[in-house]
Amino acid sequence: MTNIAVIPDVQTKEGVPTEHLKWIGKYLAHRKPDIIVCLGDFADMPSLSSYDKGKRSFEGRRYKKDIKAAHKAMDIMMAPLQAEFDHNKVRKASRHKQWWPRLVMLLGNHEHRITRATEVDPMLEGTISTYDLKYNEWGWEVHDFLEVVEIEGIAFSHYFTTGVMGRAAVSAQTIINKKHQSCIAGHLQGRMVAYGTKADGRTITAIIAGSAYLHDEDYLGHQGNRHWRGIVLLHEVQDGQFDEMFVSLNFLRKKYETK
Repeated sequence: MTNIAVIPDVQTKEGVPTEHLKWIGKYLAHRKPDIIVCLGDFADMPSLSSYDKGKRSFEGRRYKKDIKAAHKAMDIMMAPLQAEFDHNKVRKASRHKQWWPRLVMLLGNHEHRITRATEVDPMLEGTISTYDLKYNEWGWEVHDFLEVVEIEGIAFSHYFTTGVMGRAAVSAQTIINKKHQSCIAGHLQGRMVAYGTKADGRTITAIIAGSAYLHDEDYLGHQGNRHWRGIVLLHEVQDGQFDEMFVSLNFLRKKYETK
């Protein structure tokens, strides 16, 4: 059976804490899942936000700063994994089991801001691109925004759409009702879980987990920033069934902050 680690939205940008990414990397290197899926919005890309463009909070934002912040964050998270990969080269002739997880990166709506910018202003075509994020250089298998990737009977996407307008499903139960399949999504802060049963008796599970960061978002206010933050492990995955385990950033802080 397969074990899958899921990294929700990191939304890294200049000026936000990144030490938790080292904790995540160390934990993954310790647990050695078969597959690691990043649900998208690893990069926040605030310089391309249309939400607050023209406001005082927008001043000073630059595309190059966003890209640099994403590179730095990925370097931090991947460093513990790279150390394990380097050990694999030494172990090649030994009996130790080698660890080479499949790395799956789903682009989120924040990364999609890059593509959208080129669609709005064709003069940017060939000047900026999601390739600037260099996810592939770390070995990530990169998938387009809202592409659905099925792994071991589970559908993964940054979010799942509902209705003719293609809006994001706002609850795990909605995903169960609409998709009739085990699904994992990010996008929304916190965590939601819903269960269902297929006609043959197999269990299906939908999870929405969209926050793997330490910083608060101004637009959410005091109450909106109190959501759960962490990563998710899916144990013994087979034909869309699995046992989920939520690992909070608070747990990872206690385990790795001083190491």
